[in-house]
Amino acid sequence: PNGEALRKCILSGPYKPTTVLVQVVEATDDSPAVPEHTTVETPTNMSPENKAHFLAEKKAIHLILTGIGDDIYSTVDACQTV
Repeated sequence: PNGEALRKCILSGPYKPTTVLVQVVEATDDSPAVPEHTTVETPTNMSPENKAHFLAEKKAIHLILTGIGDDIYSTVDACQTV
């Protein structure tokens, strides 16, 4: 991933896909009509900027986990959440 997307992922958290409006597709000889509807964003229909942010998450997690010492990781990992 590019550096800006990686920085954004670390500072803002992972990308959360939104819903997108899919426009009407008229029927053709080979396919039926598709009505207007909403669907969840996927990497195939994301903007390039959103896709870079989405794909940067794994790299960001790796950098954070390898950047902290084992003692800090173990302490945080042992914490129980309510």
